[in-house]
Amino acid sequence: MARSGTTYAEWMRLALAEAQLCDAAEDVPVGAVVVDAAGELLARGHNVRQAEGDPTGHAELVALRRAAEVMGEWRLSGCTLVVTLEPCTMCAGALVLARVARLVYGADDPKAGAVGSLWDVVRDRRLNHRPEVVRGVLADESTELLRTFFQARRDVR
Repeated sequence: MARSGTTYAEWMRLALAEAQLCDAAEDVPVGAVVVDAAGELLARGHNVRQAEGDPTGHAELVALRRAAEVMGEWRLSGCTLVVTLEPCTMCAGALVLARVARLVYGADDPKAGAVGSLWDVVRDRRLNHRPEVVRGVLADESTELLRTFFQARRDVR
């Protein structure tokens, strides 16, 4: 159970709704939310890499940037990042550097995941911050969203 009576599943549903905002034809449907230590929603983000031509336009980075704006600083101490897909190395590094307290994610990413699947950036003892990790929250829903997206792309070809 998350703070303020909100469950991780409820936060993940917000992230899944955010993922639905991705440009259906281009951006991989990944959504993220950042919640503060009191359990209040700070920011949302979804993939905009294709839509904005931004190589850093991953859902996690969009949400982290917005959360930092709301908080007025780059340190997101006490915050939880909830994302539908296991973060890549760039996003895992960013959440470590932002001092995010907890990462909650849905689907594993065996091809690019940096939270245990391919690498494990967030638990690297050489780094000065290691967030708590909660994996597999609404994993089936997150996986199905991605499966549907990639199946549609294969069907078009």
